[in-house]
Amino acid sequence: QVHLVESGGGSVQAGGSLRLSCEASGYTYTGTCMGWFRQAPGKQREGIAFLTYGPGRTFAYYADSVKGRFTISQDNARSTLYLQMTNLNLEDTAMYYCAASVYSCNTPIRSGDYKWWGQGTQVTVSS
Repeated sequence: QVHLVESGGGSVQAGGSLRLSCEASGYTYTGTCMGWFRQAPGKQREGIAFLTYGPGRTFAYYADSVKGRFTISQDNARSTLYLQMTNLNLEDTAMYYCAASVYSCNTPIRSGDYKWWGQGTQVTVSS
């Protein structure tokens, strides 16, 4: 059974940085897609950063809203996915979710393609 557990959220001032982690247990797929969604109150869930999971995999996708500020990475030895977030702004305030698919990464990103989800970690950016 696959379990995803996020950590690293918190409160930060605008311009600051945070690193989110997602520990994946039981996820034995490679070449499939893992990534991060976020959802702010009153807004639709947004897919923001994804990569092809597995050793030597380099494909990554970023939503325009985070491109150049966020970096997704993986540590296969620790079965952990990361999201390094820099230059945070007020619009980045949201609940952030780690998600894993049985499919390869495709665009447009569709939340329905992701079978497993973490419980979420809150990121709050203040001025």
